[in-house]
Amino acid sequence: MTDFLQLFFSGLATGSIYALAGLGFTLLWQASGTINFAQGEFVMLPAFMMLGFMSLGAPLLVSIVCTVLLAVLLLGWIFKRGLVDPLFKYGMMPIVVATIGLSIAMRNGVRAGYSAEAHPFPSLFADKIYTIAGVTITLQDVGTFAMALIIVLATQAFLAKTVTGRAMQAVAQNTESASVLGINVPRMIFYTFAINAVLAVAAAMLVTPTYLAKFDMGEGLGNKAFFAAIIGGFNNSRGALLGGLIVGVCENLAAAYISPAYKDAVALVIFMIVILFKPQGLLGKKEERKV
Repeated sequence: MTDFLQLFFSGLATGSIYALAGLGFTLLWQASGTINFAQGEFVMLPAFMMLGFMSLGAPLLVSIVCTVLLAVLLLGWIFKRGLVDPLFKYGMMPIVVATIGLSIAMRNGVRAGYSAEAHPFPSLFADKIYTIAGVTITLQDVGTFAMALIIVLATQAFLAKTVTGRAMQAVAQNTESASVLGINVPRMIFYTFAINAVLAVAAAMLVTPTYLAKFDMGEGLGNKAFFAAIIGGFNNSRGALLGGLIVGVCENLAAAYISPAYKDAVALVIFMIVILFKPQGLLGKKEERKV
């Protein structure tokens, strides 16, 4: 039982990172009908941005702030204006293909331009270990889970409680009606891309101290975040949190009780089961289309 609880709590920390990246999937889909298959690389790139700023002598917190600003510019505004906006009129498939190409370009660009080696990354949390009722928990796991949970809940509160957040939700529900009501639709959509960039920086900040900064770190993370978003419900931002936690805990348990070789397949298996029995996801709502 002690081993189970330890695996469970460690899985929550990992799953919360999947939830942050998965939340970006759901936000972009709801607000702009965009699926970004470079989401994992959107987490990888800020990790190297922060390493770059620290190599210039900037403290960690200053590096994080500078990376957030740069990410909003590159992964928010330029990504929207340079790739999504020109292709959106041609439908979803060109965007999907373009973001897959973008992910490959970003991986190879970082490998060629920075390094192909794995780089250590400083943690926001002290290297402390706590033992509670025989269960060993690290401050890194507790801090990662708590910080990710706070960010997800804060994003939810922003969307539900603020005027801007409600306007963003109105755009997500019906773009034409929102425009009639006087909402600046392009601005609200940009805010969604900017929030996605900030979430990517937060995920990079939390995942990299444990898994190191690697040019290919985003490939597996992006896949699991995508599966987590669908498992929870692609049209429900709270679903990303649920899906991420489920994937994180289940892959830890599978690695310990079945085989480490099956760890990366867990998200796919859960995804397939959920899609078969509840296609809209665990928290998702059925969307009716008029023909």
